Amino acid sequence: MSFEEKTKETVSSLKCQNCGAILHYAPGTNSLKCEYCGTVNTIEENVIPQGIHPVDYGTFIADLERHTENTEQAVVVKCGNCGASTTMLPNVTSDACPFCASPLVVQQGDATAMLQPHYVLPFIINDKDAGTLFQQWMGKLWFAPSDLVKKVKDTSFRQLKGIYIPHWSYDTDTSTTYTGQRGEYYYTTETYNVEVNGRTETRTRQVRHTAWYPASGRVDNIFRDVLVSASPSLPRKMAEILEPWHLDQLKAYDGRYLSGFRSELYQTSAQQGLAIAQQRMDPVICDEIRSDIGGDEQSISHYDIDYNNLGIKYILLPVWLSAYRYNNKLYHFVVNASTGEVTGDRPYSWTKIVGLILGIIAAIWFLYECFGNQQ
Repeated sequence: MSFEEKTKETVSSLKCQNCGAILHYAPGTNSLKCEYCGTVNTIEENVIPQGIHPVDYGTFIADLERHTENTEQAVVVKCGNCGASTTMLPNVTSDACPFCASPLVVQQGDATAMLQPHYVLPFIINDKDAGTLFQQWMGKLWFAPSDLVKKVKDTSFRQLKGIYIPHWSYDTDTSTTYTGQRGEYYYTTETYNVEVNGRTETRTRQVRHTAWYPASGRVDNIFRDVLVSASPSLPRKMAEILEPWHLDQLKAYDGRYLSGFRSELYQTSAQQGLAIAQQRMDPVICDEIRSDIGGDEQSISHYDIDYNNLGIKYILLPVWLSAYRYNNKLYHFVVNASTGEVTGDRPYSWTKIVGLILGIIAAIWFLYECFGNQQ
């Protein structure tokens, strides 16, 4: 099937056969629903013959360079403020950037051929439930400005945007050779003198020392689904807090799951993502090396890692996202639309913090005065 035929078929499947409106994916189902007449169309799930599996990394990169990968057409709008590139909803001519809340207009975008993901994790949590989780999270924040809590509670449902965030997922089997040292504790008895009631007394104590011995060897690790957000618009630290995801519920990519939601194009390349994934693997490998060295302390001098059976998946993961400005500073709040995990940036009320500090100082002064008077 040609690119144009595939695009036409996807667009046709999103139209309500009853009233002609665009059908939207209903979170937590395998259905598209018309918001006007209530018509429901089932998404026939594509059976994945061999289950969810990565593609060979080298082959994937070679196909990208030769431009032989699968693509599909979408209207893409780039935010002039933060640089995020997201797809525009059907029949929408203006919107706000889900990452920085800046205005967007469709004239800024063109129909673009975008790389088709391998898998998509459909929305499970709807906007109402996400808003409730969002409000519960906000209610638990310490030292938040009082007007912030009220503002977010009043507008969270309107501000939340459903968006698919692109991720790279890496699988690999690592083999690591290393050299280092193993430290083993031993103790010696030491004498020392102390003054007690004007008299000198000789006492003994145990002193710990470390004996170091050379160590070398090889450790093997198996890594599966090391995720890297391909969207710098969403801070990496925030994306990692949203983990883990229900990746066992991934579906073979179907554009109908995206209907009614935004999706961002990847801006971190697969090669850049691999470097980040390797950084995430490194502490795990070092812990394995230290375990292999043994002893009471370990020192790693050098290690070389071979990444074998390297595989990659390009996947879309769902979030409800809110971005707004408070005192001219941008804050993000994100709800994992698969698990309900909530995280975000937040401002602090320095008035409340200073009040707490002064309260602690006052309590310490009060206790000092009480015990001082008793003495």
